[in-house]
Amino acid sequence: MNSIEEILEGAESIAIAGHVNPDGDCIGSCMAMYLYLKANDPNIKADVYLGDMRPVFGHLDGLETVRKTAESGKIYDLLLLFDVSSEDRIGIAGEYLQTAKKTVCIDHHITNHGLAEINHVVPKASSTCEVLFELMEREKITVPVATALYTGIVHDSGVFQYTNTSGKTMRIAGWLMDQGIPFTRIIEDSFYKKSYDQNRIMGQTLMKSQLLLDGKCIAGVVTKKDMKQYGAAPQDLDGVVNQLRLTEGVEAAVFLYAVDPEHYKVSLRSNGVVDVSRIAASFEGGGHRMAAGCTLAGEPEEIIEKVVTCIRRQLKAEKKKR
Repeated sequence: MNSIEEILEGAESIAIAGHVNPDGDCIGSCMAMYLYLKANDPNIKADVYLGDMRPVFGHLDGLETVRKTAESGKIYDLLLLFDVSSEDRIGIAGEYLQTAKKTVCIDHHITNHGLAEINHVVPKASSTCEVLFELMEREKITVPVATALYTGIVHDSGVFQYTNTSGKTMRIAGWLMDQGIPFTRIIEDSFYKKSYDQNRIMGQTLMKSQLLLDGKCIAGVVTKKDMKQYGAAPQDLDGVVNQLRLTEGVEAAVFLYAVDPEHYKVSLRSNGVVDVSRIAASFEGGGHRMAAGCTLAGEPEEIIEKVVTCIRRQLKAEKKKR
């Protein structure tokens, strides 16, 4: 697959969708594709399907058009999936994987083994937005499209500090910046600006966190009770796991938050030695070597023990290599 035009050939109706609990890269790639079509292919009818999004993405154009529910029985010429690594991770547009006349997945997760008819997966890319940029014609990238692409790249690269950041990533980001996007605002609003309640729940999580494996692992938990106390939603917890990861001496961070009375979303981060994508995959999750996640049932203590056991194995194996 060499270009977006190749993917779009013959399609008049398109569904664009990402994964459940969409993050910056998912939202950025979906909206970049939608805005690209709107600017360059007005005859194509495109619908975007995404779940609830944090207010920090309010700088993106077109969010008012996003659909929160799927229209049962609707048949699209093409389903475009972005940043989705497995079928069970597709959000509200999941049924279109079976009903669309053609399905394409554009992604960068190493755990993506192909869920659509056509799969364009580049594991070495910093983000799905980086992959998408490479498929777009430069002269057709408007400022709103560039803004969406840059948003996805900075989110999945951790503002260019994660090891998935390459020279190509920086060159692409520089090109997007040259288009006149509000890059300072994007970074400040996404990573540094927090509400009072967000700061409080992060503070509590850090205070109650546990150092495990002789300080090589740190684990934090937010329960339903905590979320109710601070008026927090899942999207308000972005950044907590990364703050845990920054603890001195830590190789892996584990962060749990309740999604219902029986299940916890597990976010995993690594500082290099531990491959958290392998751990997430063992629990039917997905992600990258440095950042991954899954959903598990049980009590927080039981879940942490399961995950930490996997981290312990990897640390022992790494120690034997030295």
